[in-house]
Amino acid sequence: MEEVMAAAEIADYLGVSRQRVAVLVERADFPAPVAHLSVGRIWRTSDVRVWAAKRPNRVHEDEQK
Repeated sequence: MEEVMAAAEIADYLGVSRQRVAVLVERADFPAPVAHLSVGRIWRTSDVRVWAAKRPNRVHEDEQK
C-alpha cells in the first residue's frame, strides 16, 4: 500500500504550520491530492517529498509576513 499524507502530516514533514500547508496546497505547482475524504484531502507521500526536494529553503516563503 502506498503511503499518504493529510495536511497535518505535511505540516510535520515540512516543519510548517497547518495554515501554511493550506496556502501551499493551493499552489499550481503543488501535487494534486489523490483523494478527498471526509477528513480532508490526502496526497501521496512520495509526491510531497519530490515537491519539497525541488524547493529547498523555499517552503517557508511568506510564512512570517
